[in-house]
Amino acid sequence: MQVLISLSFSLVGGLLMSRLAKKLNLPAVTAYLVAGLLLGPYCIGRLNLLGVGFHTPEEVSALDIISQTALGFIAFTIGNEFRLEQLKHMGKQAITVGIAQAVFTAAMVDVALVVLHFINPNLISISSAITLGAIAAATAPAATLMVVRQYKADGPLTKLLLLVVAIDDAVGLVLFSASFGVAAALESGTVSLMTVLVEPLVEIVLSLALGGAAGWVLYRVEKYFFSRSKRLSISIGFVLLTVGLSMAEFEVGGVHCGFSLLLVCMMTGTVFCNICDFSEELMGRVDGWTAPLFVLFFVLSGAELNLQVLSNPLVLLVGVVYIIFRSLGKYLGACGSCAATGCSESITKYLGITLLPQAGVALGMALTAQQLSDGAMVRSVVLFSVLVYELVGPALTKRALIAAGEIQTEGRTNARKKNTPKKPLKLGE
Repeated sequence: MQVLISLSFSLVGGLLMSRLAKKLNLPAVTAYLVAGLLLGPYCIGRLNLLGVGFHTPEEVSALDIISQTALGFIAFTIGNEFRLEQLKHMGKQAITVGIAQAVFTAAMVDVALVVLHFINPNLISISSAITLGAIAAATAPAATLMVVRQYKADGPLTKLLLLVVAIDDAVGLVLFSASFGVAAALESGTVSLMTVLVEPLVEIVLSLALGGAAGWVLYRVEKYFFSRSKRLSISIGFVLLTVGLSMAEFEVGGVHCGFSLLLVCMMTGTVFCNICDFSEELMGRVDGWTAPLFVLFFVLSGAELNLQVLSNPLVLLVGVVYIIFRSLGKYLGACGSCAATGCSESITKYLGITLLPQAGVALGMALTAQQLSDGAMVRSVVLFSVLVYELVGPALTKRALIAAGEIQTEGRTNARKKNTPKKPLKLGE
């Protein structure tokens, strides 16, 4: 009873908050996060009213299955953007920009935090500084996708953005695994090539293989059904299957093997959309089914935001440095790589701004980083940055897409009609 009532309050509360956000000209995803923050254990949940909000962080964590499922559908949707026809036009640009901006961001944050360590070693350790640099590379695909879908954004910047966000997570995974391995080696005094190089590559290969196989099997199974509702049910079932399988972990010959949920589901969507001639119509139906699931995902994400990190001045100091240099890294890295690959002026100018949101992937990395001696600092800094980026990032993404002329800026948004790009605006307008 408690769980069902809490989920009901979360869904309805998030939607009601979105009406207020519309009046303030803010994206709906920001409203869902604020609703979660209010219903969380640090606001209304603290009152311990039956069924109203989440009373403890453990209550929120117990619903992780909803968040994992939503991430699976988000990744599956983004995977459908990797159509061969589109990759022929901007695949090279997406790969170059995706890798370059992620690596540049990690380097910027690494340098800034290492300098901060030498200024005051008590603030942050070298191992934690290196690990935070790698975490900085990750971008939240969920917030970006929700803004794109809410405003029906379309154009060269939007298409490249969705591809770059997908590639960004794969690069972030490699950077984090390597950096965390180096950080652990600095603390233990022993370097393990298995942890730094082999296991990250194995995880990527296994994830792509599992996702590719799932996408092919999904297509073969879909061919046996002709009813739209049954095809929809099969698609939902397969995404749930890939989410479940991606949680498996095992060991082979001393090598720890696992899967990346995002990569598995992205690859499933990519293979399916490229071999199935009715995938586009089916994805439209899947999008409608997942709408309430995504609302719950962001409300729960907001409820997870820990306001207690704001009480520690050291965390705030390191967090501010992290946010400033990560933002600079994303913007300058995207600008430089876009200019080098011949992207248009609009893409070069605004892509970096749309890459600022950060959430679930970074929090997952921070959870792993807690094994370090200074791991509590890493998690607190990431929690603080997620609090800032999730509340500000979607609005900045919206403004960047408006400035690029790829979303409608006036009148009501009709969910059944595609927005018509209008004259590009300057970012400050």
